[in-house]
Amino acid sequence: MRVRAIAGVGALLLLTGCGAADMTKQASPFANAQGAKSVTLSVQSWVGAQANVAVAQYLLEHKLGYRVDTVQVDEVPAWDALSQGRVDAILEDWGHPEQEQRYVKDKKTITAGGGLGVTGHIGWYVPTYFAKQHPDVTNWKNLNKYASQLKTAESGGKGQLMDGSPSYVTNDKALVKNLKLDYQVVFAGSEAAQITQMKQFAKEKKPFLTYWYAPQWLFEKVPMTEVKLPPYKEGCDADPAKITCAYPHTPLQKYLNTDFAKSGGKAAAFLKKFKWTTEDQNQVSLMIADQKLTPEEAAKKWVDGHESTWKAWLS
Repeated sequence: MRVRAIAGVGALLLLTGCGAADMTKQASPFANAQGAKSVTLSVQSWVGAQANVAVAQYLLEHKLGYRVDTVQVDEVPAWDALSQGRVDAILEDWGHPEQEQRYVKDKKTITAGGGLGVTGHIGWYVPTYFAKQHPDVTNWKNLNKYASQLKTAESGGKGQLMDGSPSYVTNDKALVKNLKLDYQVVFAGSEAAQITQMKQFAKEKKPFLTYWYAPQWLFEKVPMTEVKLPPYKEGCDADPAKITCAYPHTPLQKYLNTDFAKSGGKAAAFLKKFKWTTEDQNQVSLMIADQKLTPEEAAKKWVDGHESTWKAWLS
């Protein structure tokens, strides 16, 4: 996620056909397999991306007869793997303009696969119960006023801004510095660890400030209110070191390896048409992360109830 910045898997089940693989070091034997009915999908570690892959994999296997291999790759290395044909498709990209310029526009080794149908947004959030008690906390200018209430043992005497995985691409450290906030960015380590921490805070009705994003199923379990940062304007994040603005709202995109886009047959055509709503993604995410269904079970349950949606992807 330009984020996701946006989370490690932790306790969440990985969507792996043959187990998780570090695609920076090895290639899946199924990626870019000429003439074979096989597809390799990159799956990022946050559960929304896992939900996309779960449903796509289920339909590819059960409706189109493909063998699907899934591999977990961090956001930026996934672009390299896709360009080199080590994976065939990325189903949820939160915006990587440098990689898009290099691989889509210049080298043309990656082809845009169209919108996912979901708009992503990263921001800073406090629990709604704390925002109701202290309405002014939702303006970044007042955050220093609450730093003492938001400090933890890990934040070194400053307020804590909780992030997920250090592998995520975030602006948070620069924002804290440039906005002169008395806060320390503390990494939970993964999306799952971050969710566990937020649930615990909420259970105890403790205040917290966290980097988080939508769409995300946790909002249904732990209502949160966004802290308004200086408004996003085109180009305000051009220099990551000097950034002082909020994160943008980003229509999430799909990308395909160019050779696969041309010769991938029904699988490539299906992935280009794959498009659903935030509500669809959250429904599957909730089943995987909260109800503890396996990705395949969650995908089957969604597919069984949404035939009119996915039938169009197969035509």
